[in-house]
Amino acid sequence: MAKTVWNVDKAHSSVDFSVKHMMFATVKGGFQEYDATIVADPTDLTTAEIEFTVDVASIDTRSNDRDAHLRSAEFFDVDNHPTMTFKATNIVKTDDNEYNVTGDLSLLGTTKSETFSVVFEGTGQDPWGNEKAGFSVDGKIKRSDYGLTWNATLETGGVLVGDQIKISLQLQAAKG
Repeated sequence: MAKTVWNVDKAHSSVDFSVKHMMFATVKGGFQEYDATIVADPTDLTTAEIEFTVDVASIDTRSNDRDAHLRSAEFFDVDNHPTMTFKATNIVKTDDNEYNVTGDLSLLGTTKSETFSVVFEGTGQDPWGNEKAGFSVDGKIKRSDYGLTWNATLETGGVLVGDQIKISLQLQAAKG
């Protein structure tokens, strides 16, 4: 398959995260507004060009009060830092249809190199003849690496919000 442009189909994709709450529970959320530029042969991602942008204000944890707090200067400071971006810098094939994608993740004015596990799930045609490709992405980052340090100490020990953020993307892309 030739290297071509793929456009993320947001109706069939998701950008999600999870974090420990009170040291023993997990809270999940996602971002509703995002865009990606993918130029790739999906059967060989090693030469792909991948850029991803997330509108941080589109955060959704199913709690309006929590979402407002996360948008505030104590967390994402969306007024001053409205986007989170990722640009791939190195892609290594690790197994059939599996890759480690390393790139520059920028959040709150800080850029760090992060590596995500990507699985190419396959291609197919939808009922209208459009070619689609599926990708699963998983990874972890430390929120403190990006200045996301707000927390509350619990009376029983530990903290309210964990430092490790698990990231999970399910992407369906249409051949452009």
